Amino acid sequence: MGRLAQTDGLTEIQRDILATVRDFVDKEIIPVATELEHKDEYPTAIVEGMKQLGLFGLTIPEEYGGLGESLLTYALVVEEIARGWMSVSGIVNTHFIVAHMINAHGTQEQKDHFLPKMAAGEIRGAFSMSEPGLGSDVSAISTKGVRDGDSYVLNGQKMWLTNGGTSTLVAVLCKTDEGGSSPYKNMTTFLIEKTAGFGPNPTVPGLTVPGKIEKMGYKGVDTTELVLQDVRIPADRVLGGVPGKGFYQMMDGVEVGRVNVAARGCGVARRAFELGISYAQQRSTFGKKIAEHQAIQFKLAEMATKVEAAHQMMVMAARKKDSGERNDLEAGMAKYLASEYCKEVVEDAFRIHGGYGFSKEYEIERLYREAPMLLIGEGTAEIQKMIVGRRLLEEYRIAE
Repeated sequence: MGRLAQTDGLTEIQRDILATVRDFVDKEIIPVATELEHKDEYPTAIVEGMKQLGLFGLTIPEEYGGLGESLLTYALVVEEIARGWMSVSGIVNTHFIVAHMINAHGTQEQKDHFLPKMAAGEIRGAFSMSEPGLGSDVSAISTKGVRDGDSYVLNGQKMWLTNGGTSTLVAVLCKTDEGGSSPYKNMTTFLIEKTAGFGPNPTVPGLTVPGKIEKMGYKGVDTTELVLQDVRIPADRVLGGVPGKGFYQMMDGVEVGRVNVAARGCGVARRAFELGISYAQQRSTFGKKIAEHQAIQFKLAEMATKVEAAHQMMVMAARKKDSGERNDLEAGMAKYLASEYCKEVVEDAFRIHGGYGFSKEYEIERLYREAPMLLIGEGTAEIQKMIVGRRLLEEYRIAE
């Protein structure tokens, strides 16, 4: 396995879980990932395998049928899965975010209704905050929910839903204008149960998932839009039962998501390093293995250092969240560092492969197309730097 990206202080249960997932990745994901990715084919067999391992219930409390594990365990599992194929980690990411939001903010009825089925993988979640004209400015949200008796009527268009077609539960952020002057108190999260599939939804009148968005990478997993035209949702499907708390609920979920993206960056970078150092010991130029050339050794040293630094930053952010403390500073740092380092490590591995790195026969070609998504997912590098900068000014503010 090598000495990189090790985590101190894990329990025996955590080590056993990671060993099981690592074995699953090596046997069930890596051998088929490139073929499925090139076909843009949903990894049905892999998802069924993850259900059997109980991974969809990894962080859901035991009282609801889950494993009750920590965010750290979740992040380390995601790192292992992303090492095999980043798209598969995306399938569990939004599911985990929605499960976390329901467990942290949902009513008891919502927890009892959703969490046991989510733990079993029978209900799979998707997370819907972004919109076509929204970008990083969540306050500019335009999808609207209007109270009508015991229901809300939702209208608008959402964008960039991972698992938008295959999910059966979507947490959707809408503007509700019930919280006063602050735009951040006028947003509400709705829990929408739907049937998996594309096109007009047969069980939710007015809800449409138009189809998959074609992407340069991050294939296999479906990324979609969500169109809502007079969609009627019962008021008891407002997350937490009280409108106006959606922004804060979503930001809590995004913190979990940022640790996830950091973990994905760590996993992809580690796989790129493995491919690079292996290829360097097989390829010969000028009468010796290219691993014996000082230039390549320097490159491998830089790659390994970045893999290790990103992993330890990700672990710190996950442990901070597990402690119950505010972790937006650490999550922002981890997401920023891991995604940037992932891009750099993948590119260095690509360079080590030379012309063969440009061939679809080699795995590094897939990683080269996957890494850019991490630069923008769950907030761009610029957004992370804004968050980190503001938090640092709070922490180090001088007396006036």
